[in-house]
Amino acid sequence: MKALRIDRNTGRFMLARLVSGIDTGSAAKIGPLTLGDDDAPALPGSGWHRVYPRLTGICGSDLATVEGHASTYFENWVSFPFVPGHEIVGELESGERVVIEPVLGHAARGHALPFENAAPGDGDDYAHLALPPLEPGIQIGFCNSTGGGWATELVAHESQIHRIPDDMSDERAVLIEPLAGGIHSALQAIESVRGVESPVIAVQGAGTMGLCAVAGLRAFAPHAHVVVGARYPAQMRAAKELGATTVVKSSELSRTVRHVVGCHVVGDYLSSGAHATIDAVGNSDSIATSIRITRPRGRVVLMGMPAQVDVDLTGLWHRETELKGSYTYGTETLPDGSRRRTFDLAIDLAGTFRTERLLSATYPLSDYSHALRHAAEAGPRGAIKVAFDLRGERSKKDSTSKKEGQH
Repeated sequence: MKALRIDRNTGRFMLARLVSGIDTGSAAKIGPLTLGDDDAPALPGSGWHRVYPRLTGICGSDLATVEGHASTYFENWVSFPFVPGHEIVGELESGERVVIEPVLGHAARGHALPFENAAPGDGDDYAHLALPPLEPGIQIGFCNSTGGGWATELVAHESQIHRIPDDMSDERAVLIEPLAGGIHSALQAIESVRGVESPVIAVQGAGTMGLCAVAGLRAFAPHAHVVVGARYPAQMRAAKELGATTVVKSSELSRTVRHVVGCHVVGDYLSSGAHATIDAVGNSDSIATSIRITRPRGRVVLMGMPAQVDVDLTGLWHRETELKGSYTYGTETLPDGSRRRTFDLAIDLAGTFRTERLLSATYPLSDYSHALRHAAEAGPRGAIKVAFDLRGERSKKDSTSKKEGQH
């Protein structure tokens, strides 16, 4: 199979980190990422399927890995070499089109579920993520045993596979995974404002994940005043189209929240602030800002993946602010008390929000350096989501197999 692979090579990781500040495309070529012909992963056992990706998105966590900026925390939760890519719409050997819920949960690893009908991301003990029979890996795209979406083939467990309707385009379906992540974060924010008649919820950052959180807020908290801080015009337009109440430049977010709430400012902290804030950026400055604009005893949902940050937490302590991580998706408790898997919610809502409009460009695997450069520069280039298009690769494989069978 054709695949983009990440090898454990400290020197190449360091080179990528040095060069990434100048150009992600060059970092991809000299870093730990290589394009080649690899052996397809073996099926680990019963309940597993071969999946042939059609479109696979490029996520911020993928870019952080390629650029050498991923946290050392993940060293014990991945297995090398691995094929990146977890935002996947593909097809099974039967021809059915599917989207993949990438977390390698209890069912995929042959462990007892934490509760009946649990989703892969559910549970309060993560030991299974690093235990046999699979190699360690938090999800497809970071596990040697399964492969990932930046390849023409991978394997996935039945518990991770969601069939999609025939009338759903690949372009719409490839955004289901990030939409599920956005819904999960939105529901975490909404959980903290139950009982509030007209909550103010701020979203900092309007890349793919921030925009998907906006969609989740609009779907499940239609009464909320959603204030979004975005850096680029395309992001601002998309946030408005997805239902944000107020959209401003990132630098104006604090002032705008203050105006909407009607509070004072003390130093650089709002005296009150948003009832909840979703931080879809995940760096030192964004976390500090999120704490400053969230009212005392409010909640900051950390959706953007941080690495090592430097933040003064005195305000967090004094204001008794809750800082809550938001990783992927699972089984949600909705505002009406019902429970559903996040991925099912995302599949239902993908058409409502026409998620395909967030897909800005696609590239073949062979043009990976340009694809990664475009993804890293998406904001200033007026793009949202960039993906690999492997549909042509699958056609080439089928054609080659037919020719070989004729000889």
